[in-house]
Amino acid sequence: MVELIKRRFMLINAPIQRFFKENSGTILRTVIYTIGHFFIAAACVMYFTGASFLVGMTDAIVEPLINGVWYFILDKFWASRMTNQNSTVQA
Repeated sequence: MVELIKRRFMLINAPIQRFFKENSGTILRTVIYTIGHFFIAAACVMYFTGASFLVGMTDAIVEPLINGVWYFILDKFWASRMTNQNSTVQA
């Protein structure tokens, strides 16, 4: 049973490890960029609104997450419109 679990875990884990190994430089730069973005955004919020660091950092983290969800919804809507438009043109 333990061997079966190990094999299944390796089937899932091996591609993830390969991805991180092949993209380690890019992932590191992305993490550094993201941390920098948080501090720059927090500093802007603090400077322009007079908010505390905690409020600025909360905004710097929450706002990109909301934008990501918005982009996902927008992209799904856009793709469905393009699919409908293409099927109408072909008919």
